[in-house]
Amino acid sequence: MVMDMGRDERQDAVELVYRPTRADIRAGVAVRERRRRLHLVRWGFVVVFAALGVQAAASEEMSVLSVVTALFCAAVIWSTPHLQAHHALRTVSWQGEYRTAVTGTGITAETAHVTLLQRSSVFRGYRETRDHVVMLSRDPNILLVEVLPKRGLRSPQDAARLRALLEEHLPRV
Repeated sequence: MVMDMGRDERQDAVELVYRPTRADIRAGVAVRERRRRLHLVRWGFVVVFAALGVQAAASEEMSVLSVVTALFCAAVIWSTPHLQAHHALRTVSWQGEYRTAVTGTGITAETAHVTLLQRSSVFRGYRETRDHVVMLSRDPNILLVEVLPKRGLRSPQDAARLRALLEEHLPRV
């Protein structure tokens, strides 16, 4: 009986095959950042440090070190999501191609080295972008982000099936 249920679920699964890219991870970071409103904090700090740099440059007692430091801080704060994506890509890219199956009970991601099963209950919801479906975890800091690139789908009809499957089990956030 249990084996039959597993077969039925596999038939209803939406499968993706892809290699993670920096753009995929960046999309996940951006959705997480917007959901937590961290983009406002980040841009606030960028503006503050850029203004400090401009103020230091316009000052009569200009210090090149102050200008460079303030502008460097603004640049690093602005690039934080890009740096996060780069680091995460280095962490997962060695695993190669991902074969992911999305079912009513959750997501199973498989590579040559690892198999990961995540139940739907671990996610608070999902958000769809033009090129990705991003699933966000329930924890307060959204430490788990699952990014499903639409380019990994076999056909455009699979995108509609994936959307319907997720809407059935998770809210859109």
